[in-house]
Amino acid sequence: MGLLDGKVAVVTGAGRGIGREEALVLAGEGAKVIVNDVGAGLHGEGSQDAHPAEEVVALIKERGGDAAVNGDDISTWAGGKNVVDQAIDTFGALDILVNNAGILRDKMSFNMDESDWDDVIRVHLKGHFAATHHAAVYWRNRAKSGEDVTGRIINTSSEAGLYGNAGQANYAAAKAGIAALTWVEARELGRYGVTSNAIAPRARTRMTETIFGGDGMSAGEGGFDAWDPKNIANVACFLAAPASADITGQILVVFGGNIYAVSAFKAVGQVTRDAAWSPEELVAAKGELFKGISSGVPDFSFL
Repeated sequence: MGLLDGKVAVVTGAGRGIGREEALVLAGEGAKVIVNDVGAGLHGEGSQDAHPAEEVVALIKERGGDAAVNGDDISTWAGGKNVVDQAIDTFGALDILVNNAGILRDKMSFNMDESDWDDVIRVHLKGHFAATHHAAVYWRNRAKSGEDVTGRIINTSSEAGLYGNAGQANYAAAKAGIAALTWVEARELGRYGVTSNAIAPRARTRMTETIFGGDGMSAGEGGFDAWDPKNIANVACFLAAPASADITGQILVVFGGNIYAVSAFKAVGQVTRDAAWSPEELVAAKGELFKGISSGVPDFSFL
């Protein structure tokens, strides 16, 4: 018996990296999985492989599970609908949507081209929303017809989106948008039996190797591999499980065996009174307003 027996999942960007491990772990726990991947390069260029998802599907089937390939571009409205429809048409339902697909176009803001901005926002942010929209329509219709719905949305944010990172204005903005989208989905869809949570992962993938460097992400010999993408996939599986019905609107930073539940924005200082502040008065009061911040940029080194 697996945690997800009888469930149907869609995992986007599941041909490699974290998405691949998420598809494998979900299938290992009994879910039938639509493995989505367009086969594009790291920066979103072309289709380098016809279907890197085929290997993942073959591996799932070798292990006794069931899965199917989807090659749609989920950053399009039609692609988001197609992957949801394929799950329903192939396996009869959709219970879990794991939004993972993404690309990188890292540049400083003064060097970034319009296409660098547009493509990253499109693949990450619209790619999350397109599939989510069509899944939400499906779940809402089922709930309104009286069916018992246990939908799960698991998004992929990033610490870059939560805290900012130089050289990643496009990526960080998209990932911050995904965090906000997660909170909105939790508020909107809870009444229909759907939860929405997000993971901000640190793991060894094509994308992160360009940031942290391959040598700094090695598994080591004989010890625990903190950079193994499966560490992230296990948390995704936990969020997808029926036992996690009471968890929604949460952002989890995950690295190795460390999991941090991160709150939404909250006040760290304040000045209050029943009258408007003049600019000069705010200059005098800024020490009180920002007393909870040690410098101009908040310190998140505890992560």
